Amino acid sequence: MSKEIGILNLLCILAAIGFLALVVISALTSGDFFTTDNLFIIAFSLLMALLFAINPLLYLKSEGRLPIPGMKRSIPASANGGGRLGASTPPLLDARGRAVPPDVQAIMARMAPPKGT
Repeated sequence: MSKEIGILNLLCILAAIGFLALVVISALTSGDFFTTDNLFIIAFSLLMALLFAINPLLYLKSEGRLPIPGMKRSIPASANGGGRLGASTPPLLDARGRAVPPDVQAIMARMAPPKGT
């Protein structure tokens, strides 16, 4: 499965580079830059390059190989206590008796009144 994903990502990157090359060629070889045809070709090529480049970029982000500036890394569950209220408290359940997701449990833990009151 990883070979297929790698080949598809490579094809997408090559297509994106091809469309970017088309933009550069169109910009350099056109006599009059601000014609309707030339601007359409450039806008269309940039859009297609973006569409072909987004899948490999999202794949790299999901694999953790693409660092995004300004985004914090997720904290492991053991570092913050796993977002649980405590070992002695029963698990939170919703109105139908289903377990509440961990993010909702963390919010409820922050909203809990102080233990001194």
